[in-house]
Amino acid sequence: MNKVFVFCFLIFSFQVNAMEKETTFKKDLFDKAQLEGKVVVVSSWIKYCSSCANQMKVLNKAKNEFENIEYFTFDVTNREIANFFNVQYQTTLIIFKDNKEVYRSLGEVTKERIYEVLESSI
Repeated sequence: MNKVFVFCFLIFSFQVNAMEKETTFKKDLFDKAQLEGKVVVVSSWIKYCSSCANQMKVLNKAKNEFENIEYFTFDVTNREIANFFNVQYQTTLIIFKDNKEVYRSLGEVTKERIYEVLESSI
């Protein structure tokens, strides 16, 4: 019985994480944010990736807590966007400031580290 409960819980958890992910990246909005002098944060995800969902939760919270930040996400299976950013893996985090890439990581999900990098980029 416990195994069935754990299995159902895992399936439900994966479905919840998958449902909250959506591609928000648009090239024109990305360019506009950079022209406005914002710190631009981009993260990649893939369906059923729980670490991607965790990273996105931290970044969604950060965009409301930090001023002058624009946050975009994209599904890494979208090869056009992935190629634009030279991203091959999900949970890639890229930060741009003054139209330049200032930070890139793979798999970073800890709030402390992400906030530290954002604070140093502002």
